[in-house]
Amino acid sequence: MHRVDLPPVWLAAFIAVAWSQQRYFSFGLSLDGGLSDLIAGLLIGGGVLLMLLAVVELRRHHTTIIPHRDPAAMVQSGIYKRSRNPIYLGDVLFLAGVILHLDAVLSLVLVPVFVWLLEKRFIVPEENRLRRQFRADFARYTQKTRRWI
Repeated sequence: MHRVDLPPVWLAAFIAVAWSQQRYFSFGLSLDGGLSDLIAGLLIGGGVLLMLLAVVELRRHHTTIIPHRDPAAMVQSGIYKRSRNPIYLGDVLFLAGVILHLDAVLSLVLVPVFVWLLEKRFIVPEENRLRRQFRADFARYTQKTRRWI
């Protein structure tokens, strides 16, 4: 199960649901326009940028990007100074941008559902591993760096 229980798989599933909703159940609702396209592009681009910055920082510290594995280091530098979960934040921005790009208005409700899923399946277990492994360092980190932004 851990091989398929990865954020990109869930992200793809949520995008597929949004695409299906827009294709088969749009009910004539639309945000189509230049502004929504601009916002979609900014969200997608911002999400990808956050993910790339985070992956580069994790690689620089020689630790895993795989959610269910024990980390070799607790990264607190780079983008991780601003967010404890920049990859997940990037996933959320990407999903919101794709939903706007698809003009899947009703699927905007998927964004908070996706946030909830990420917290339940990935963030809380990851933070528990970090808490056990890095104790005081992790406690200090959580006091100075917010979970999302």
